[in-house]
Amino acid sequence: MANRDFSTWLSGFRDSIADYGYYIDFEKVHRNVDGIKVELNILNSLIGSKNIKENFKSLIKKYPETLKCIPLLLAVRANEIYCQDENGGYMYQFDFGKYPPNSHVYYERYAYFMEHTGLFDLLENHIINNLVDYVTGVETGLDSNGRKNRGGHLMEDLVENFIKKAGFVKDKTYFKEMYIHQITAKWDIDLSAISNQGKMEKRFDFVVKTPAMIYGIETNFYGSGGSKLNETARSYKTLALETDTIDGFTFVWFTDGKGWTSARNNLEETFDVMEHIYNIKDLESGIITEVFR
Repeated sequence: MANRDFSTWLSGFRDSIADYGYYIDFEKVHRNVDGIKVELNILNSLIGSKNIKENFKSLIKKYPETLKCIPLLLAVRANEIYCQDENGGYMYQFDFGKYPPNSHVYYERYAYFMEHTGLFDLLENHIINNLVDYVTGVETGLDSNGRKNRGGHLMEDLVENFIKKAGFVKDKTYFKEMYIHQITAKWDIDLSAISNQGKMEKRFDFVVKTPAMIYGIETNFYGSGGSKLNETARSYKTLALETDTIDGFTFVWFTDGKGWTSARNNLEETFDVMEHIYNIKDLESGIITEVFR
């Protein structure tokens, strides 16, 4: 591994790290829909209504709990919605707990909301046939906003899968998110060289323990460039040089992503001094089994 060519190594970096669960969390979608399925089916009775305003007012009077579904019909995940027009503004509440609205004024106001947001038209004119199916679609669309959060853990999850595949067992031979003081306490190793004599606390994404070595592991993936990449490369270069002075401890960095193309100079500097820096292609080639001995 010492004679690797940086340009060749960098050319193997991936455009994306999306796994099969990255795009939509359907388990969450179905769970959210199931939580209001009864109320949605009650509201289904309004589909195709010829007197939808009066039918709606009668329905929420008898089943006020159906109001909590209304924001989601507009792809809003909230219990209140503010609307303004030439007649003034109003903050509509949709979760009343034990004290739902019980006056004609309230029923008229919520009917006004349904009419002017277009929801009456949606229901009355059979634009949709089933609110459960419709809300499943809405939830699917809203869940796509969660991709950024899911993406933040994808590299970490991928590396963990390869650690497991290599035969390491969680909380026995590998550990997630360990701080320097925890490593020191567990294995009685002096890590003051990387903690500024105990003044700085650092957390590793993973720690792998073999009979001969403790491996501190960092993981990240950058699909796009930015100043953070240069900072990351420099800090890990410093960390690699510091850990070289510690017997029984090795720093390993798994990184990937085309974002590094814009910060290749800083990454190359780190690559030149750091023995254990690897990408996804290295993981797929069995580097964990080769290195973690």
